[in-house]
This record gives sequence, structure tokens and C-alpha cells, in this order.
Amino acid sequence: MAHDGTAMTGTKVGTDTRARILDTAERLFAETGLAATSLRQITTAAGVNLAAVHYHFGSKDGLVQAVYERHIAPVNRERLRLLDLYEATPSPGAAQLEQLVEALVGPVLRLKKDDPVAARSVRCLIGRIYCEPGDQMKSVLCQFDEIRERFPAAFSRALPHLSRTELLWRVHFMIGATLHTTGAGQLLEQVSEGPCDPNNTEETVRQLVHFLCAGLRSASTAAEEV
Repeated sequence: MAHDGTAMTGTKVGTDTRARILDTAERLFAETGLAATSLRQITTAAGVNLAAVHYHFGSKDGLVQAVYERHIAPVNRERLRLLDLYEATPSPGAAQLEQLVEALVGPVLRLKKDDPVAARSVRCLIGRIYCEPGDQMKSVLCQFDEIRERFPAAFSRALPHLSRTELLWRVHFMIGATLHTTGAGQLLEQVSEGPCDPNNTEETVRQLVHFLCAGLRSASTAAEEV
């Protein structure tokens, strides 16, 4: 019995240590960036030794992947669930474009929406995905493989007036606008001096979806090319 209790205690300590490392790394990555945050800074702030990081995550790359996975995995599951609902509607297309766009951008904007302080940190972390050095983010970007496969195909069916090239440009701009909204909401709050509140998640989603759909639906520029 004592042996079992010791084993359970050891497991709990290991779990607590892993969670503490993840929480600390997440905060520091959000505040200063992945490349600028060293493992030594993380271990010092978390009160653990370097061996603990290597035991639980293998390397800094493994830690980065784990930090993002605990947020990206549920976001992507919700995205795919909403995409399945969209595709189950009769003749999904441009008329349901808002539903498709919200399936992509809504879940990430709703992360931690009931905790504004945690939400700002996580959104800043997500916003760093495309601005950090490429090698650092390779393992993270792999977590979006199914999203990158299914959503462009759905947008192509919804927007048949766009060529593949033009559609990819617009999807690229959509992701950029979403990441900016995710990581820099406080700037809008400062500029508006109050009326635009990024902590109002549903209003943020509504405004962003409306803006993105207008751009996606606009006429093809192919006819303007010389």
C-alpha cells in the first residue's frame, strides 16, 4: 500500500512539474518570443532544473510544440467540428460564407474568453506563430495540416469565381487579419479610447467575420490584369 502511495505521489509531482514548465514557458514565449526565450530563463522562472525539461519534453523544440499543442489541438478540433456542420448543410456555398469563415476564425478568438488576462497571453502566443523564425515553428505548423487541407477546399467550393491563386491570396490575408486581431487587440482599444473592446469576444468575432466575408466575396481581380 505504501509503495502504491509513493508511486501515486511521484506521478503527481511529475505531472505538476510538467504543468509548471508549460505554464512558465507559455508566459515567457508570449511576453518575449520563442527565439528570445532561453531554456535557462524558463527553468529559473519555473523553479526546476534543465534535466526536468529534457525529461518531459526532450528539447526546446519539444517544449514549444507541447506549449502550442495544448491550445491548438482543441481549437482545431472545434474548427473541424464546425466545418463538418457547414458541409452538412444543403448546398454549402457563398450564401453560408459567414458560417465557414466563423468556423475558421471563431475558435481561436474564443480561446480563454472567460478569462481576459489569460486570453491576452494565449492570443499573443498564437499571434507569434507566423512571425517567429521558420525552423522554430516547423513542428507547430504541422499541427495545422488537416486545417490547411480542408478549409481551402471548402473556400474554393464557396467562392467559385476565384482562381486558386487568387483564393490563396485571400486566405493568406484572412489568416493575417485574424492573427493581428488575435495578438494586437490592445492597440485597437488604445486607438479607439474605449469603444472598441477586444475583450468583447463575440463582437470581435462578428466584426472580423463581416470584414473578411466582404473581402472574400469581392469580384475577381483577374479581369483587371493586363
